[in-house]
Amino acid sequence: MVRNLLIINVVVFLLQINGVISLETFALHYFGSELFRPIQLFTHMFMHGGWSHLFSNMFSLFIFGPMLERFWGPQRFLAFYLITGLGASFLYSGVRAYELNGLESETATYMVNPEPMAFYNYMEEHYNGRYNTEFAVEFRRNPDNPTYIEESKEAVRYVFGQVFNSPMLGASGAVFGILMAFGLLFPNLELFLIFLPIPIKAKYFVLLYGGYELYAGFNRVPGDNVAHFAHLGGMLFAYILVRMWQRNDYRNF
Repeated sequence: MVRNLLIINVVVFLLQINGVISLETFALHYFGSELFRPIQLFTHMFMHGGWSHLFSNMFSLFIFGPMLERFWGPQRFLAFYLITGLGASFLYSGVRAYELNGLESETATYMVNPEPMAFYNYMEEHYNGRYNTEFAVEFRRNPDNPTYIEESKEAVRYVFGQVFNSPMLGASGAVFGILMAFGLLFPNLELFLIFLPIPIKAKYFVLLYGGYELYAGFNRVPGDNVAHFAHLGGMLFAYILVRMWQRNDYRNF
């Protein structure tokens, strides 16, 4: 099953970069977006944002997946992979709804009271500073200029649309679910990491990784386009699923 998932992800990515399938159709959009389709809850986890994104996810699947597949069997492993990926999309979408609600309120406030400093802060926070700095300088010099005011409103509307319709994609939610399951089922197995050439038990590795994702999710820096809460969603649903299966297997035994 791990081999099949690796092949599917690579094939889908090749189709994606060659324009056969599109992000607009199959990446996960916000529930309130006109681009959202229910099928995206599953299809997004087979698409990736680039070769490095694909490699990191598939490398983790290749390293940690086989032991779980041997432990559970291919059918349960596939169910786990899909459920944790789906759970990741649910948690991410919930957080996304909260963020976009704040963005919508901030955008509406700007439309009522457009002024240079508010424009600067909006662009820095939501568009990574990618705007015409010369325009921003001129706007600050002439804050009452109706042309500048209208142009700033148009820029803010554009950024809102870009952020609102930006999709989430990748197998990271399912992969982080696999990491969590690995740490729960083989907690004392020692790992040697490339960037940390000393042994570390799987349970501590998962704990550190999860702690970092939690920190990065709540302390998001401008330009960070990583869906940290999707990673956390995969880990959360993995924890619930593994404990539920352990309880049921114990009762059956």
